Amino acid sequence: MNVQKGEFISLVGASGCGKSTLLRIIAGLLEPSGGGIIFEGRPSGSSASRLGRIGYMPQQDLLLPWRTVLDNCLLAWELQRKGSRQAAVQQIRSLLHSLGLAGTENAYPEELSGGMRQRIALARTLSSGSELLLLDEPFGALDAMTKRSLHRWLLELWSSLGRTVAFITHDLEEALLLSDRICLMERGSLQEITVPLPRPRQGQMIYQPQFMRLREELERRLHESIPN
Repeated sequence: MNVQKGEFISLVGASGCGKSTLLRIIAGLLEPSGGGIIFEGRPSGSSASRLGRIGYMPQQDLLLPWRTVLDNCLLAWELQRKGSRQAAVQQIRSLLHSLGLAGTENAYPEELSGGMRQRIALARTLSSGSELLLLDEPFGALDAMTKRSLHRWLLELWSSLGRTVAFITHDLEEALLLSDRICLMERGSLQEITVPLPRPRQGQMIYQPQFMRLREELERRLHESIPN
């Protein structure tokens, strides 16, 4: 798999095919049993050399229950100490406002709904400032309306900041709406599918005939990739 700077790719495939494992390897949380990783144009050594250099959001929010929303989001700044704390706080407040979470800065995770916690985890990942973001089903726990609004927000942020995103999802409409390319994982291999939809993209595209044909084709290929 080759991911270019500024590209948005989605990984889809049957449960257990290795999508999350692949992201954990790239993030430096697991050592690969074979193959290698080239990161920022250079061969990457041990997994530990990538830790902290890549933004990674797992399926669970993993918020620290004894820290407020603001303090949870400040974790990346505390580890890296890049820029001033005041600037980091300002950026986080802006992210929280964009996610519809303004006013939650002093709340604790137990006081928030599951969907709110997931959005805070996304803000924490984005506040790391990493050029490469690995998002493992970040919207899986959200209701349909919240998910659509976050699609719009993520697309706007991605286009304005030029971040590189690898995104795991089981939602085929989500994969088509967000991605430049879709990587279909099956039996330890990848099939790459280019998404021929113009940008900028809007949520209403899911009702267009071209989009519906693409979704039908992707669903067929996904079904064929699942062992009987």
